[in-house]
Amino acid sequence: MWYEILPGMAIMAACLSVPGLATVFAQRWSSGGKEKRVARYPYQWALMQRDKRLSGGSKHAEAKGLENIH
Repeated sequence: MWYEILPGMAIMAACLSVPGLATVFAQRWSSGGKEKRVARYPYQWALMQRDKRLSGGSKHAEAKGLENIH
């Protein structure tokens, strides 16, 4: 019956999600809780340079009011 499959599917889902969650937490721990911005296309790089120029700092983006979000 279909309900006999559910425990196995739940265990499989848990086992498949462990490596992904471990990767997320390992990256967060290794970067000090800060997410890094990645530019994969020239347009994204141009936007990051614009943010850097407008913020007046040496960073690509100055987070305002997001210090406590992890």
